[in-house]
Amino acid sequence: MQDQIQVWLEDMEKAISEITYFLPESMSFFDFEKDIKTKRAIERNIEIIGEAMSRILNVMPEISISNSRKIVDTRNRIIHGYDSVSDDVIWLIVIRYLPILEQEIKSLKKK
Repeated sequence: MQDQIQVWLEDMEKAISEITYFLPESMSFFDFEKDIKTKRAIERNIEIIGEAMSRILNVMPEISISNSRKIVDTRNRIIHGYDSVSDDVIWLIVIRYLPILEQEIKSLKKK
């Protein structure tokens, strides 16, 4: 795997780690909705993940990361359609899909 792809995978891994730090397990969705700083920090890290994924896809479109196109689309929506991003969608991404992405990144980095 190319060195640059490794760097982008590490960027994604770091962003996931920051999201985990910003969103403790004890935080409920209702607390999340009220916490503008946490929401913006998480959105920013999702943007980073999406940008890194976009760069990876440009070099290696066949990479085995599920929902890779949706990751990029989410980044674009946060940036360009900021007024249509809902808290529940961000919450769902973080709770359901980031753990899967994190495992896929770890698997790819081992190769």
